[in-house]
Amino acid sequence: MKETTENKPNATGQTQCGGNLDYSLAFLLLRGWLGVRALFTGIEKFGAYKTVQQPLIDPTTGLPDASGALVEMKVKYYAAANYSGIPAGLKGKFANEVMLPHFATNAFNALLGPALLATGVMLLLGLGTRLSLFLQGLIYIMLTIGLILIKQDDGISWLGIHMALVAMAFMLVKYNKFALLKKW
Repeated sequence: MKETTENKPNATGQTQCGGNLDYSLAFLLLRGWLGVRALFTGIEKFGAYKTVQQPLIDPTTGLPDASGALVEMKVKYYAAANYSGIPAGLKGKFANEVMLPHFATNAFNALLGPALLATGVMLLLGLGTRLSLFLQGLIYIMLTIGLILIKQDDGISWLGIHMALVAMAFMLVKYNKFALLKKW
């Protein structure tokens, strides 16, 4: 059987027929994951729970219980007033860390959510992909410094995985075929 030049691998091992589509798709998936991760982490910075009371519903009739019994439920809602870049459970630990100046902690708290939202949207749309990947890498480095200082080793490990994904995305960024703005 005669091999045609169409299906013959080139110097990089890719066939002329398939090109670099698999690398482009791999980058698209990685870009999508990192974008979704940043976007929804940013959105969660605006989330909170409130407790509401509702009448107990009788399962047989579907009507409120005649005795007037109430059930407390936690309901999640999102609002700008709920914003907190640093989780409440960690704020005290950061406040007691002498290597983290209060002005830096306050600035990071204010900017973390918007930065995650912006870089997530940028990655998902393919706007300034390299810039948004670099900014995400810087965010993860800053988060790592904070977690090292308050001895949150599990979080540090997770951030290391995120940094590896950002680095892998940089290695594949030359295959960024599905983007609105490819240069940056």
